[in-house]
Amino acid sequence: MKYATENPEPDFKTLENVLKKREKPKKVHFVELLMDEEIRKIIVEDLFGKKWISYSKENEKPYLLQDVDFWYRMGYDYIRFVGGGKVTLSWRRNVRETKDTAVVSRGERIWVEEGAGIISSWENFEKYPWPDVKKIDYSPYKFISENLPDGMKMMVCPSDGVFEVVSESLLGLEGLSYLLVDEPGLVKEVFNKVGETMLSFYENVVELDNVGGFFQGDDMGYKTSTIVKPDILRELVLPWHKKFAEAAHKHNKMYWLHCCGNVSTLMDDFINDVKIDAFHSFQDVIIPVGEFMKKYPQIAALGGIDVNSLGIMKEKELRKYVQKTLDQCMPGRYALGSGNSIANYIPVENYLAMLDEGLKWENGG
Repeated sequence: MKYATENPEPDFKTLENVLKKREKPKKVHFVELLMDEEIRKIIVEDLFGKKWISYSKENEKPYLLQDVDFWYRMGYDYIRFVGGGKVTLSWRRNVRETKDTAVVSRGERIWVEEGAGIISSWENFEKYPWPDVKKIDYSPYKFISENLPDGMKMMVCPSDGVFEVVSESLLGLEGLSYLLVDEPGLVKEVFNKVGETMLSFYENVVELDNVGGFFQGDDMGYKTSTIVKPDILRELVLPWHKKFAEAAHKHNKMYWLHCCGNVSTLMDDFINDVKIDAFHSFQDVIIPVGEFMKKYPQIAALGGIDVNSLGIMKEKELRKYVQKTLDQCMPGRYALGSGNSIANYIPVENYLAMLDEGLKWENGG
């Protein structure tokens, strides 16, 4: 297992300038939303030659330092930190479990219950244990901000997105569909409660040292369309993303949005109303990242290497695919990474090959 980042030189400021079209990139910058722990563990042990530190409250600081070191040594200009437990917003939800058949299995995989949610009435709404941002332990965010290598920043996120939390955790997708007709006032109040909670979190962390901005995920689409009508999203969801972006921009920070699915009907809203700085999540079957950049030159594109290709292509074929993507996107308002995330079903060798092609572009191909 090889990967040539012997002397990482993180430079978030330059990445920001590239994404905002203030300067042309002199190298390929890297970006990821998530990297499953199973993948990170293999790299830490087999590539870095270190013993993996599993998370526990007692090992929290060594674990966080390990995470910082991972993002640093893999060549990123930032670390995306979400946290867990009392470190982030926890939303009680119904889930299903099944066997995890990934390359590096975690035993069981959790699937969101899309039927009936926890909240189906005003009584449920009143009894729901809403997260209290005052009780969140912000010390890990402070610890990371104080222990970043020079040039690195932290991109933060409190939880799943507004639409995801409501449609997956609280109302359920079926429940949301019925309640939009039967109890529209309740639906609006649930969305507002989630949005207000997330906004309060962001306002509490935005001024921490070395916070580069917010990298919020919120999947609103599937292969051919948005999950619900675009006007519903414009009314109930996008105003909250606009507030998140405003909170970031008020402090000269960035707002990156990850949104899966075919959300072409919302892209003008993301750009002109929400005012995101960069868009993430691409599937070739919907729109390849190169085509996206031609269609929306006024916004930066993050990632774009199709996860299906990352998962099934042989290394030689994958390298050609990554080279073609870089030829289309560089130099431009672009950072290289997966179209979604580095899940535990992605072969580690393919992940490393993708990054290696980015380094080769930096070195002249």
